[in-house]
Amino acid sequence: MASILKGIAASDGIAFAKAYRLLEPDLTVEKRTESDTEAEVIRFHAALKKSETELEVIKEKARRDLGDDKAAIFEAHLLVLNDPELTGPIEEKIKSDYVNAEYALEETSNMFIGMFEAMENEYMRERAADIKDVTKRILAALLGVELPAPALIAEEVVVVAEDLTPSMTAQLNREFVKGFTTDIGGRTSHSAIMARSLEIPAVVGTKNATTDIQNGDEIIIDGLQGEVHINPTEEILAEYKKRSEAYQHQRAEWAKLVNEQTVTADGHHVELAANIGTPEDLKGVKANGAEGIGLYRTEFLYMGRDTLPTEEEQFTAYKAVLEGMKGKPVVVRTLDIGGDKELPYLNLPHEMNPFLGFRAIRLCLEEQDIFRTQLRALLRASVYGNLKIMFPMIATVNEFREAKAVLLEEHAKLESEGTALSENIELGIMVEIPSTAVIADLFAKEVDFFSIGTNDLIQYTMAADRMNERVSYLYQPYNPSILRLVKMVIEAAHKEGKWTGMCGEMAGDELAIPLLLGLGLDEFSMSATSILKARAQLKHLSKSDMEALAAEAITLSTAAEVVERVQASTQKNNTK
Repeated sequence: MASILKGIAASDGIAFAKAYRLLEPDLTVEKRTESDTEAEVIRFHAALKKSETELEVIKEKARRDLGDDKAAIFEAHLLVLNDPELTGPIEEKIKSDYVNAEYALEETSNMFIGMFEAMENEYMRERAADIKDVTKRILAALLGVELPAPALIAEEVVVVAEDLTPSMTAQLNREFVKGFTTDIGGRTSHSAIMARSLEIPAVVGTKNATTDIQNGDEIIIDGLQGEVHINPTEEILAEYKKRSEAYQHQRAEWAKLVNEQTVTADGHHVELAANIGTPEDLKGVKANGAEGIGLYRTEFLYMGRDTLPTEEEQFTAYKAVLEGMKGKPVVVRTLDIGGDKELPYLNLPHEMNPFLGFRAIRLCLEEQDIFRTQLRALLRASVYGNLKIMFPMIATVNEFREAKAVLLEEHAKLESEGTALSENIELGIMVEIPSTAVIADLFAKEVDFFSIGTNDLIQYTMAADRMNERVSYLYQPYNPSILRLVKMVIEAAHKEGKWTGMCGEMAGDELAIPLLLGLGLDEFSMSATSILKARAQLKHLSKSDMEALAAEAITLSTAAEVVERVQASTQKNNTK
């Protein structure tokens, strides 16, 4: 029966496909007494065989699509799966304790996981994660349920999930995944940001997608209006095909601006840059006419694997991006792990409030081996393009000085080794903590540039978790308090002859763009798919008019008043 779910439009576009539910199955194990232990051993071996077949398929696909390093993860899983040191005790427990295979598997593997996690050797501790993954796969086979495998999707689908982790989203194949919808999340959640990078429509925060949608249901994802249509009627399908055609026509009009600079109606140039997560995103960056990369989220190099990336792996990725941009500026953010971006293999302690905890530059200054490896890779790659390095989550001037000192030490070491290095690397910070914005004038004397990370700046300023739907009304990009902080940062930079960019999602927001232009923002960095739309908008805006609009906006009392004023100004501008 046809029905509609309302959610948040997270990534533009319209998609039509069958539903693919990406849900973790229930792997609860009950203990049973089994008199026929031979039958249980046979069941166990059948589960091992099924798991081995699945892992071989995944390994080959990973090698083909992602490279040998990702395939090595599944090679390790196969070794665990066939290790008699693990399988032998499980069989023995079935026979000696007269228990079912699932219980014997869980009890034995938990014992091994505990042993490995307690070891001092880092390599051995990492093996605990392999055992967990393999155990889950065998358990699923024994219980007769399927584990989600986004990397193996081989037909056109719309993915349905409670939420999508960054690593899970990164596995989605754009050729087959036409869109996705989730129960939770907002426009600035990482799944939404990745959807825009992948250029696939997405609707998040529907609350009931996983309960209302079944595998194989026909789905329309309306990423423009924030609607999900389940098993639509022929009339609705026909209407959406017309809307999709109209949207494609609009995109074709925007595409005519792909090779143009971004210049306002009164001749003022601003830079439109792209946010990326991997070198593979360069295709979209070029196709959408970006004038640079304003944010390279390097944490995706660290995700979806069992160990830290090596210096060589990182160097190869950074070099590819710098060479690919052919001299255009590339702002690389150093490792920003924490909050909702976790690395299980680091075994970091659980925190009550990870968004305000041990993350980003705080982690890097503590775990300097990780930080120095990344900085060396970046410095070595610097000669291949126009590199700018940005430190995230900087709260104090001392943190910036400490991070810069580590960078300079690695620069000196590489220089002494005879490594070719660029001498023109700009060093900046993300402004995402209110304390940093408040003393931007002090930072501006020491940094080369600012990039305002509004996704976090808004949630910290408003004390409202951007992942929490119950306080989502407080996530207000147009609140005068946010606009005043942005103004302070830009003015502080300009006073010292420095530039300011913005890499938060606000930079590509059509209601925010007129205000940001008026406030004097130099660089707008956004999802690649938003660039041409933003360029078309800026082409019809006058900077002098927007300066007057922004000056008025920061005197208003509420975000709603600001929105109303911007909309009135936009309508007036469109009728000129």
